Amino acid sequence: MTRTTPPRPVDIEAVFPALAAHRRTATRLHPRPGAPKTGESSLAGPLLWPADEPWPVCTAVHAKGTGHLLSDVHLRRRIQDEARGREYTDREQLLLAAMRSGVHVPDLGEADPLPLLAVAQLRTQDVPDLRGPDGCDLLQVFWCPFEVHGPDRTIDVVLKWRRAEDVGTVLTPQPQPPVVGREECVPSACVLHPEQVVEHEYLGLLDEDLQEEIAEWEEGLLDEADAEDGEDGAEASDSSAPAASYATYEEYEAAMAVARAEEPDVIDYMSDLSVAPGWKVGGYASWHLTGPAPVDCARCGTPMPPLLTVDTWECDGASRSWLPVEDRSDEDPRVIDPVGVYLGRGRMRVHTCPTDATHPHRLSFQ
Repeated sequence: MTRTTPPRPVDIEAVFPALAAHRRTATRLHPRPGAPKTGESSLAGPLLWPADEPWPVCTAVHAKGTGHLLSDVHLRRRIQDEARGREYTDREQLLLAAMRSGVHVPDLGEADPLPLLAVAQLRTQDVPDLRGPDGCDLLQVFWCPFEVHGPDRTIDVVLKWRRAEDVGTVLTPQPQPPVVGREECVPSACVLHPEQVVEHEYLGLLDEDLQEEIAEWEEGLLDEADAEDGEDGAEASDSSAPAASYATYEEYEAAMAVARAEEPDVIDYMSDLSVAPGWKVGGYASWHLTGPAPVDCARCGTPMPPLLTVDTWECDGASRSWLPVEDRSDEDPRVIDPVGVYLGRGRMRVHTCPTDATHPHRLSFQ
């Protein structure tokens, strides 16, 4: 099934023509739980990895045998998915209760090599905004599932570019770390539904005059919405209907959901018209938590745009207008949180050098 982002609620370039100089495409990956095949673009799926090539490992010194069993992480998610909408069985409760963080592989030393997690495999033929070294059409992304690397003590990401046609016999089985530091470092296997969209630059990086014009425009929209709410509120206050009562909390929640759906949507540049949420390739970076910060290549000094954005949510309450049309009636929570990953403050970006993709990449977090 394809995924289709709804048209933006406003043609923002028609309102502010200057924004045409601040547009960029991004490819939303739209991951959804599934069973990807070896040659496909995927998250946490089997990789097109040569049998005669060493699998990437983490050689940094840190605790590697203490944490959560990777097998427990996968089993917990499977139990939760199968039990959705019902109570856990006695067996499921026993299995979940037995899953604990602790020392699971005591013989695994801090300096021993640890297989990296296969995070993503992306093909240029599937992802229009994926651009790498000349001749390469496949990007494979790994990370160590322990967030204790480098001076920032964060996750270590490894990128591997290759030509798919050069891969002969595929490695099987593919290595996995036995233990992970946090469950939220482990992506669930997902198939992808890539879709190219248009983004506009983060508000704080626009010219000050343009920022002010957008702010005034948004204030005008709020004033219009407040005026409409005032009229509706006056009509509602004239009603003599008794207050509703609910037999259960579920009935109350259902009624509140209907009420929220009937509320007028207030358009916001940052939430609706600028940077798309979710896993994506290309596009712009959002600096909503920290404010803009330079991300320049350590080797040549060139500003580095985001190559890959890793996000906790497909969208949140503020960015719900980006939720694909096909998912609007789906009550499965995995539509909103399909991957199960939470890094940093919820969003991590991998930046690469546009002049030379082989220069060292950098990470930023929001």
